[in-house]
Amino acid sequence: MKKFITKSAGVLTLLSASIAISHADTDVAQLQQQVSQLEQSLKQLKTELSRIQGQSQIVAVSADADSVDAELASEGEDDQSFVTRAELQGLQSDIENYKYQVQRERDTKTALSTRQLLINGVVQAKASYIDEPQVVQPQGQNTGSAVNNRRSSFDLGAVQIGFAGNLFKDYEQGKNLDFNLRFGTSPQTGTNNSYLNLLDAQLIYNVLPTFSADTGRLTVTLGQQLLPFGQEVQATEDLKPTINNALFSLPGYGYGLALREVGLIVRGDALPTVDYGYNYRSPMISYAFGLVNGNGANKSDDNDDKNFIGRLRYTLPAQYNSWLRELSFGVSWYQGKSNLFDTSGVSASFAGKGDVLRKGFDIYYNHHPFGATYEYVQGEDETYSNSTATVYTRESESHTGTLFWNFGEQFVKGFRNQGRYDDWWPKSYQAFYRFDSIDRDTNASNQTIDIHSLGLNAFFAETTKLQVNVNRVNNEITNKTYNELVAQLQYGF
Repeated sequence: MKKFITKSAGVLTLLSASIAISHADTDVAQLQQQVSQLEQSLKQLKTELSRIQGQSQIVAVSADADSVDAELASEGEDDQSFVTRAELQGLQSDIENYKYQVQRERDTKTALSTRQLLINGVVQAKASYIDEPQVVQPQGQNTGSAVNNRRSSFDLGAVQIGFAGNLFKDYEQGKNLDFNLRFGTSPQTGTNNSYLNLLDAQLIYNVLPTFSADTGRLTVTLGQQLLPFGQEVQATEDLKPTINNALFSLPGYGYGLALREVGLIVRGDALPTVDYGYNYRSPMISYAFGLVNGNGANKSDDNDDKNFIGRLRYTLPAQYNSWLRELSFGVSWYQGKSNLFDTSGVSASFAGKGDVLRKGFDIYYNHHPFGATYEYVQGEDETYSNSTATVYTRESESHTGTLFWNFGEQFVKGFRNQGRYDDWWPKSYQAFYRFDSIDRDTNASNQTIDIHSLGLNAFFAETTKLQVNVNRVNNEITNKTYNELVAQLQYGF
């Protein structure tokens, strides 16, 4: 029995060991299978990681080139877009070619300047007819200025080109240093030598800050410039309703105030009314004063006396929609000395210096569609008389008044500010009447010139207008009365 039990135990032991070994073999096989599955999953993960990294690089390259969407693929989509190295290099080559083309266009087809520059100009082409034949007899051998029964003529009025820009830009307060340079010519009598003369050459410094519209302005202008006298003298060509300038502003019959002078002039304003909604700014007080040579443009002073120029203008402080808007009153003063000459002998000689005085008063009102201006100028000139060899004071005066009526869309800012394609511009018209008179010597007879003018201005582009004027001229100095028809096309750039 013991032997059987012993044998049975041995058999059971062997059977248990066999079963244990069998279970061990089964576990090893399962482990090997699991390891194999893990290795396969790892490979798949590595493949997926490589694919994701590749997509990230493609997105970065596409963003730099601005040519591929940042999101290459959405969830659940299998199709992907890739950029090859050759395609990327081609894109870089195209960008470099575009940069070269832009630079070449700028170098070969663009006007360049060292500083900021604005080029502008105006050209006037006109035709005229006078019902009184014009006759100018030749002077000796000089036949160039002779005119034989002329009634009509084609002419060029003012032809000007200007350059304006900035020499120093103050980014903190706007105290900029600017410049203005302008050349021009006008019709010549008896010659075709219409030289391009220097009109304006000036440096302009803004003493006060210019960033805020509700603060005052103060500028100092050094060089050759227009005199701040009245309205007509300072008005630019695009703002003048008539073709011919006012008599008092011209040399010869007038005072020559429209001629440029060389000197130093301070201009400023104070207490402005500002309407930001309409981009409107109107200072209540405007002023200007300075010293000039007093003997015309492009000349050194011919004596040791400087002439004084001053102007003060008051504008009613009214809002943009008020009917009192743009109602102003101004006074102007010009005083100095000029050389006197004795021309009675074979050669001229100095006869001392005489006082020159100009006093002006003006009213301005412009509220769409109606406007009115008036300007009065009084002059006093000490003049040397060859016959009596004495100096006397010649007194003169001038009146200039204009009434105008605007109709059309251009004079309404809302229409001009509309965004339209290309060269659209609101069509508008301006009808006017002007009375212009000057008495060259109030103490003498037959020294008056009167001109009555009717006209129509048609604005059909931003810088272009057609003008038609009918003038009735009564010249007591030449004892002639005649009618004149003048048409002018003016364009600017």
